[in-house]
Amino acid sequence: MRTAGPKAITWGVPIAFLRTETTLDGGRRMVVSGAWTLDGLRGQTRSLRAPLAAGAGDPAATWDLASVEALDAAGAALLWRTWRRRRPERLHVRPEHEALLGRFAGLSGEPPQPAPPDPLEPIAALGRGSLEAVGHVTGLVELLGQLVLDVGFLIRHPGRIPWREWSANLYRTGATALPITALVGFLIGIVVSYLSAQQLQTFGANVFIVDLLGISILRELGPLLSAILVAGRSGSAMTAQLGVMRVTQELDALSAFGVSRTLRLVLPKVLALSVALPLLVLWTDALALAGGMLAADLELGIGSTVFLRRLPEVVPIANLWIGLGKGVVFGLLIAVVACHFGLRIRPDTESLGAGTTSSVVTAITVVIVADAVFAVAFSGVGLR
Repeated sequence: MRTAGPKAITWGVPIAFLRTETTLDGGRRMVVSGAWTLDGLRGQTRSLRAPLAAGAGDPAATWDLASVEALDAAGAALLWRTWRRRRPERLHVRPEHEALLGRFAGLSGEPPQPAPPDPLEPIAALGRGSLEAVGHVTGLVELLGQLVLDVGFLIRHPGRIPWREWSANLYRTGATALPITALVGFLIGIVVSYLSAQQLQTFGANVFIVDLLGISILRELGPLLSAILVAGRSGSAMTAQLGVMRVTQELDALSAFGVSRTLRLVLPKVLALSVALPLLVLWTDALALAGGMLAADLELGIGSTVFLRRLPEVVPIANLWIGLGKGVVFGLLIAVVACHFGLRIRPDTESLGAGTTSSVVTAITVVIVADAVFAVAFSGVGLR
């Protein structure tokens, strides 16, 4: 295609066109026409590379973009890279395409440099973390206070007690957790008994396996294992349920109808888990002692009759009550923490996953801290 001057060479195929012309004064004129879009350049970039480079190598070349019918970011980027990120001195372009090229002209050719590290960033991070922790503590206190008010309201109006929600939560958190707690308790009892038997045989104190298993399981392992399993299983389910209700705007609908969220959703979960966890602790203790008794019979020859007869003699009943008391407190803490994080979830899926994870981690941490408090407070109870 020849339009002006004694020489004219055309490269490319439709839809994007590039034509090099030699003007009457011997200069070079690059005529860009057609559709310089992602579709128009498809399959032609390689064939256009050589003529574009030739035009870019001539600083005196004139670039005529007046015949360009369509220009998008892909075509503008190709031209801008051809010009080595510098606008040609002789450039003719349509006004409607000037804005798009101006965006590339405003960009620096050098990659953005990272901001210098702020020496006060650790202090700022500590401050943000402290404020977030204070916010969580304040939210937990507010939730506990609201639950106390709800309990007072139900005492005055027993007909408003949500028995159905309480029963459903008791089944979900208690009955459905029996298999996993039984399996874990039985295996832990076998492991503790087997490892302890090897050490007791060294000192000829085989019979003391009953003392060790009774106190460790009834006082510590049973309540702690049950609480950790429930925190990971039921606590995460509570947080996810409230979070999904936030995402689907069911919580907002309850508020619009004047229904108390804590009375209908949180309180039944807290009361149900406070009742279910002590029962799970008792169930786990029984299975753990059964596993320990089996291992003691196999390793030390201590039969079940001797084991069961000696157990109440050497293990005070106070250890069982301490374990059951831990179950009540652990269940209350796990449910409150789970509901607290569930109510704080924002209406998006990312917040739902992060909130559920934080809920489980926080609940397990709170359980371990509470167990340490119990150990210190009752250090002289139930031990001979």
